[in-house]
Amino acid sequence: MTEKEFWVFLSKSLARGRIPQLSGYRNSDDKLVDAAGAYFGGHSVLFEGHENLAKDIIVEIGELISIPDVTLRAKEAILMILAHHPSKEALWALTKYNKNPDKGLEYTAHFALQECEWWNE
Repeated sequence: MTEKEFWVFLSKSLARGRIPQLSGYRNSDDKLVDAAGAYFGGHSVLFEGHENLAKDIIVEIGELISIPDVTLRAKEAILMILAHHPSKEALWALTKYNKNPDKGLEYTAHFALQECEWWNE
């Protein structure tokens, strides 16, 4: 899957329905608090049935986060989807990515891995 194909896939998936959303306001000078707030906001890319994606799709999008030319915006969306998938494939992709995350996505990658670990308990 290419980044362009991922965006088409995500757009079609979101058109079928989004999960209920949470909104909030954050005002902190603490980098970790700010990162956590941004992570919570990233849940907006979750669509109905995201947790039931076929494992081959999880593997494909999991490979995208390791490609240097893929945008940070795409990687952030992918991290969120992987974080909520109860599979070893998602957990493996996030574990691998956390060894060398892109600059600017360090906290997002860490939070995504933690959440995926919870979904896989």
